[in-house]
Amino acid sequence: MLSEEVVKAVFPFLEGTDLVSCMGVSKRWREIAQDDYLWKCLCAKRWPSTCKRPSPPTVTYYKLFQTFHKRQQGRTLLPPRLSFNELEFYIDIWTEDTLIFSEVVPGPVLEKGIGVPPSGVGDMLRFHLESPEYKMTLPVEPRFSIPESQTVSVSVLVGRKDSDRVARVIDKSKFDYVDRTAYRALAYDYLDFSPFYPFVAGIRAWISLLFMDCGNEGVIDVFGIEMDFCNNANSKEEVLWLLDMLDWK
Repeated sequence: MLSEEVVKAVFPFLEGTDLVSCMGVSKRWREIAQDDYLWKCLCAKRWPSTCKRPSPPTVTYYKLFQTFHKRQQGRTLLPPRLSFNELEFYIDIWTEDTLIFSEVVPGPVLEKGIGVPPSGVGDMLRFHLESPEYKMTLPVEPRFSIPESQTVSVSVLVGRKDSDRVARVIDKSKFDYVDRTAYRALAYDYLDFSPFYPFVAGIRAWISLLFMDCGNEGVIDVFGIEMDFCNNANSKEEVLWLLDMLDWK
């Protein structure tokens, strides 16, 4: 074992995570590592102003560092006030001025998604659809084909059956990007949130046309639709909370 003098000389040069690891070596090392002077030095590197008063802002500098040195992850989300059973989605798709898809989609149908990808789907898209990550997808029956040269746009509204109110998700946005590798055409719009959430902004809703090659160059064969909010909502509960915060009219 290192002498106590050496330990006391080395500890001030350690990072917080290493100092915590040292606390598990022995009872004596733990006593030395708990010296609040060491944690004051770490706090001085990260938040110098906290060391300009005679005492720490919290009970100890150790508590200050342990509480705020990294962002809290994995917070438990309260149960959402909405359910997919109370929602229905109004999806309309145009090519130029011609309506090619128009459906009222019950929430449970969008939640259930595409069970088994149809044959002929590209490997990358198949891997995405079969992955365990949460997603909202809709099989398109009958399928429709779109020439890539045409301008395609989409609108999505969501309705609440519990209160007869409607919110906008996407407003006549164009599918500006076609990813041939992932077999997806993408459109997006920024969500409108209720005035009760003034600091929530800049979150985009994405709609993807899921397609496969139909044998005709420059034409995509659409078999499904996907809606997502990227990393802003990665679970059913997060999606429902996000929808609940929309500007319902």
